[in-house]
Amino acid sequence: MATPVFEEFDPASDCDCPGCAHWRSVLPFSRAGRHPAARRAVIVAAAASAALGAGHVAPAFAAPQLPPGPGVSAGSEVVTPQGPRARLHGRSGPPIEPASEVKAPQTTRAEIITRAKKWVDAKVPYSMEAYWSDGYRQDCSGYVSMAWGLPGNEWTGTLGQFGERVSKEELQPGDILLFHNPQNPERGSHVVIFGGWKDYTHTSYLAYEQRPPRARRKDTPYAYWNQANRYVPYRYKGLKEDAAAGPDKPKPPAAAATPYPGAAYFGPGANNKYVTQLGQMLVARGAGPFYTLGPGPRWSDADRRATGAFQLAQGWRGADARGLPGPLTWELLASGEGKDIAAVEAPDPQVPSSHGVPGYPGRAVFRPGASNPYVTQLGEQLVKKGFDKYYTDDPGPDWDEEDRRNVEDFQRSQGWRGGAADGVPGPETWRRLFS
Repeated sequence: MATPVFEEFDPASDCDCPGCAHWRSVLPFSRAGRHPAARRAVIVAAAASAALGAGHVAPAFAAPQLPPGPGVSAGSEVVTPQGPRARLHGRSGPPIEPASEVKAPQTTRAEIITRAKKWVDAKVPYSMEAYWSDGYRQDCSGYVSMAWGLPGNEWTGTLGQFGERVSKEELQPGDILLFHNPQNPERGSHVVIFGGWKDYTHTSYLAYEQRPPRARRKDTPYAYWNQANRYVPYRYKGLKEDAAAGPDKPKPPAAAATPYPGAAYFGPGANNKYVTQLGQMLVARGAGPFYTLGPGPRWSDADRRATGAFQLAQGWRGADARGLPGPLTWELLASGEGKDIAAVEAPDPQVPSSHGVPGYPGRAVFRPGASNPYVTQLGEQLVKKGFDKYYTDDPGPDWDEEDRRNVEDFQRSQGWRGGAADGVPGPETWRRLFS
């Protein structure tokens, strides 16, 4: 029999096991934090035709790893262990009553989503034993307990008592999708916060969730990546509707009663009645100076800037204020809730276009610490061109390392090397990217 051939190979760098997630967070560029089971994975390719017959090859052996479930992208099947019911801050917090006796404090949808975003923005790490500064346990059920404003840390076995079941068609931002696994309740269950539908087909939605390695916001197929048929929609019992617009708040136009149509109706190239409705609602909230001709059905830079100004007025930052309306932005505008846009001066004209592409705004807008609409515009174009592998979230206005590395990838695809591929877009990078 021929001697087997051994070959060492580097395992994939996107393994989602807790160990690899930890090493990526503390040593993102280290090669020492590889999956221990795959560090010296060996493939045996023996030429054994004499023993097994012509055309037969000895089987290959590799480090065992469970494959993702059907229809699930690799890295989606992540175990989310959770702790039991607990008081705030753990043992040091005040005692809690039995779940059946706890009254659900009142809150609004906007408050639920705002609290959920805080953990995402703070990149709160996942843990079933640690407690964040607000007193809530850093696992999936602690995250929902925090967003709903519950007086203690619940778990998937009790969260349903604080809500009422609703149908898929009734889901709205602030509701949850709950999967409680009675066969393995502490390690086989999960819960996510529904952030709104991504389009009119209702096949995907924006999910806020706490899962390894940290809290995240991500477009998610309905009802979830795996075990989808076991997730149940719930609406918080203590939900109070946002107050109607008061006398000192302009009432939105009658057309604003239209439910959020989905993200597909907004953005470059959009031309529909919902863009007009959005503009009308924005003008009623103080965005008039952004429009020179008034709102219309064709999406323009004025719509993006006006939407971004309204989002900034709510205290949102980063990807939450990129100028594209999501379900919560639409809901606040339609209900007359939220903060109006502060008095603004008419914005500067857009940088003139040249060579059939948007005008290059200059390198200064892409320096460390920069935050502006051009960074969002660049990121969205990188996504369209397929150079987005380093983005962990939707592109936003804050220039960061993810933007730079994606730009570098694009530059290298043009055959550039060295200083010409430094990840900072110059005029020629901009022209080629948008051409």
